[in-house]
Amino acid sequence: MAKVSTQYSSPSLTHLTAKTVDRDLDRAENGLSRGHLPCEESPAARHGGIAMETRGPAGPRQSSFTGQGPARLSRLIISLRTWATRHSRRKDPRPDSLLDPFRGAELKEVSSQESSAQSHVGSQEPPDRGRRKKEAFVVDPSSNLYYRWLTAIAMPVFYNWCLLVCRACFDELQSDHLMLWLVLDYSSDVIYGLDILVRTRTGFLEQGLMVKDTKRLWKHYSKSTQFKLDVLSLVPTDLAYIKWGVNYPELRFNRLLRLSRLFEFFDRTETRTNYPNVFRIGNLVLYILIIIHWNACIYFAISKFIGFGTDSWVYPNISKPEYARLSRKYIYSLYWSTLTLTTIGETPPPVKDEEYLFVVIDFLVGVLIFATIVGNVGSMISNMNASRAEFQAKIDSIKQYMQFRKVTKDLETRVIRWFDYLWANRKTVDEKEVLKNLPDKLKAEIAINVHLDTLRKVRIFQDCEAGLLVELVLKLRPTVFSPGDYICKKGDIGKEMYIIKEGKLAVVADDGITQFVVLSDGSYFGEISILNIKGSKSGNRRTANIRSIGYSDLFCLSKDDLMEALTEYPEAKKALEEKGRQILMKDNLIDEDVAKAGADPKDIEEKVEHLESSLDALQTRFARLLAEYNAAQMKVKQRLSQLESQVKSSGGDLPSDGETPDEAAKTEAKQC
Repeated sequence: MAKVSTQYSSPSLTHLTAKTVDRDLDRAENGLSRGHLPCEESPAARHGGIAMETRGPAGPRQSSFTGQGPARLSRLIISLRTWATRHSRRKDPRPDSLLDPFRGAELKEVSSQESSAQSHVGSQEPPDRGRRKKEAFVVDPSSNLYYRWLTAIAMPVFYNWCLLVCRACFDELQSDHLMLWLVLDYSSDVIYGLDILVRTRTGFLEQGLMVKDTKRLWKHYSKSTQFKLDVLSLVPTDLAYIKWGVNYPELRFNRLLRLSRLFEFFDRTETRTNYPNVFRIGNLVLYILIIIHWNACIYFAISKFIGFGTDSWVYPNISKPEYARLSRKYIYSLYWSTLTLTTIGETPPPVKDEEYLFVVIDFLVGVLIFATIVGNVGSMISNMNASRAEFQAKIDSIKQYMQFRKVTKDLETRVIRWFDYLWANRKTVDEKEVLKNLPDKLKAEIAINVHLDTLRKVRIFQDCEAGLLVELVLKLRPTVFSPGDYICKKGDIGKEMYIIKEGKLAVVADDGITQFVVLSDGSYFGEISILNIKGSKSGNRRTANIRSIGYSDLFCLSKDDLMEALTEYPEAKKALEEKGRQILMKDNLIDEDVAKAGADPKDIEEKVEHLESSLDALQTRFARLLAEYNAAQMKVKQRLSQLESQVKSSGGDLPSDGETPDEAAKTEAKQC
């Protein structure tokens, strides 16, 4: 019946249905154009609408899809699809760098939509055009790409600073290799031009976010002083070659204005290298060589201006073959410059006034520059040896203490060997001292990268939530044991658990010689004792003797640190206790009757001890407050006595309003 009625419905009803559908499409389309599109439409509703339109005979259905109906329907579907995809793109979650290690993902950069959102506030541009602007290529100044570009731009800057002055002073150097210099000069000009383009696309931080809008980047760069220097460094001054010839490289001295790029490259390299002190010393030596090089070139240019061989101070006469060679000219000038700037002297004295003036300036520059450089080198060398000096001071203090207390030679030797092991394996670094200047989140990320894999090897911590693991890795403490040291003995109270990072431990008998089991890297022990599980037959005491075979590096997690972390994670605490209870049941080390019983007397005893300690603290605080009150009361009494004596000495005049002197004194004391 349903099928028959569907096939033979009246045409008027079909026409009415088509009109209704067209009217609904108009309303929906108008709603989309006004921006009142609903947040989401279920697929079932969409299919229901399509099914409602397809009900009807073949002929009328074809007539209903004539005219504007199909176009409107297709536009509606396209609009819905575009809006849905745009909505899903807007809700991309921002990654959390702290939890990324748990997911195995790398840290991701903040999206370009967040970083340049402020640049589009109040703009009237369409969303698509704004999105195209955000997708423009921008260089992050902290990225590897930017550092590689700094390396590329530093080479032509260094080339110009070293060879331009040398070519300007030594004519043979310029004329003998002219084509090489032209190729290198104009290649460096090309790199200079590309550097301006890179600067226009280099992002900068504003309110902690990277600005990636190209207009703002250009405005920021064009208003800086560096932009003016960059433009001046590319002014084509070498066009004067057309008039004067190509043997005047001093026309290109404006290329030296890019020196800031070289300094920036040095700064970035210093922060990236693993040997910053060595790099600083090498950097200072390079500065010294460049200063000596420039001074040598200036000395040769002054000698050429005055005249070679005209007196004993200038460069000797080049008519002699031994002084005519280019290598001898440069080496002689370099030798003179080194002796002068280092204030060693032993050079021919100046003769003319201009020579005296140049030597005086050289001496002043040499004293100032080299005093600064020598001081910096001394501080760098002392910084390089600072850790060794501090470590040696600790050893010396320990030696003095052991000698004062008359410690046995065997124990003293063991202590010294332990210190030697720490220094040889670079285990002398105090992690808390090194990381104290970092924010808590970066500390957590470093601890996760260093300790998380080690902590996850422990069975009871394998399924813990990420937040608890972060708390625990921050509380792991590295410890080092010497050969023969006992980590724990049978019957000791268990206050720590240990995870073996490196080395071998042996479970030994009471004699300390017989070995039952050898524990190696990644093993752990003591995790049950710090949980204080109710019904454990061994309680919180150690059940074995564990001794270090050689030098062993362990991570230690104390019971107090674990309980402090678990106070914020009660569910995790219950789960850990349940896991520990299952491990004890598996090894038949738990008394189920005691476990099922009520509160453990030991727990009650611990609570009572905690209350007693709190009561003691309150009593101490109350005693301190009472002492302060008594001291204040004594001061008030002394003040009252002084006021009474003053009243008696003044003739005994009573205060007004019938007050007695004592009452007046009390009133005055209260006012004071």
